[in-house]
Amino acid sequence: MKNTVKVQRAILDITQEELAQRIGVSRQTINSIEKNRYVPSTVLALKLSHIFNVPVNSFFSLAEEDYH
Repeated sequence: MKNTVKVQRAILDITQEELAQRIGVSRQTINSIEKNRYVPSTVLALKLSHIFNVPVNSFFSLAEEDYH
C-alpha cells in the first residue's frame, strides 16, 4: 500500500505528534504509517480522513504488488 499521509500532514502544518494526539495513537504509529511499515485499521484510516477532510482513497492507495 502507498500513502501520502506525510503530505496531508504537511498541508495542515502539523507534526507527527500533533496528528497522533488528535487520533489517539503514538507518534511512532504515525511514523510507521508514513514509512509504509504499518497498515492502519479501517477505524484509524477513517479518523485520518476526518482530520484531513478528504476521502481515505485520497491518501491511501494500493501498490501494484498489492493486486497479486
